[in-house]
Amino acid sequence: MTTGAKPSELTEQLLRLGVEPGGVLIVHTAFSKVAPVEGGPTGLIAALRAALGPDGTLVMPSMSDDDDVPFDPASAACLSLGVVADTFWRVPGVLRSDNPHGFAAIGRAAAELTRPHSLTIPHGPDSPPGRVFELDGQILLLGVGHDANTTAHVAEAIAGVRYRAHKYLTVLEQGRPVRLEYGETDHCCENFAKLDGWLEAAGQQSRGVVGRADARLMRSRAVVETAVAELRRDETVFLHPFGVDAECDAARASLPAE
Repeated sequence: MTTGAKPSELTEQLLRLGVEPGGVLIVHTAFSKVAPVEGGPTGLIAALRAALGPDGTLVMPSMSDDDDVPFDPASAACLSLGVVADTFWRVPGVLRSDNPHGFAAIGRAAAELTRPHSLTIPHGPDSPPGRVFELDGQILLLGVGHDANTTAHVAEAIAGVRYRAHKYLTVLEQGRPVRLEYGETDHCCENFAKLDGWLEAAGQQSRGVVGRADARLMRSRAVVETAVAELRRDETVFLHPFGVDAECDAARASLPAE
């Protein structure tokens, strides 16, 4: 019976892919695509930390699963983001931002990345992925595509796209749960896959295999700068035409009439 890839083997694969020791790395992953790994999700996290080394910072999304319950960073699950993300914030030493749009991080830049950020502008420049952009960090998509790449939403915010999806979350005010409504730059995100072609044409995305998963590695700045340029040419470049997807239809319908 196989026990799966050793974390040390995954670390070697990550370094060959181009993960920078001492750097800042956001990881979006589907563990089922990487597995089997010795130690399960904890083994993959160990491999990522070993690749980054003692001076690096590992970052993962850690958003709440339940918008109807006030967010508690000490207990709120994020299983919708996958078992690795939901395991990561529980690891001793990991910091988690106190925000239902939160990220978790461990390492040199963790406190800076997880300090307070906006409830109503989830992925703007002053958010954890926005701060990774400012720090010239890397993004690893491990067994997932750009539809999972939160940094693309940072580009939408910087480009000033005008479409919004109606969202809400629940916060505590004077000890009572209160529903907070806001507009988020969101849609089905399938067309974030266009980033593959744009980045690879410019030599700004590396591909490889980690465990059993297809892996993509790129700089956050490459994603943001590329997407912003495309969005400023056409702010609907990531939206499906009307009639293809309900979320994209709602985003298009929210645009001001010309």
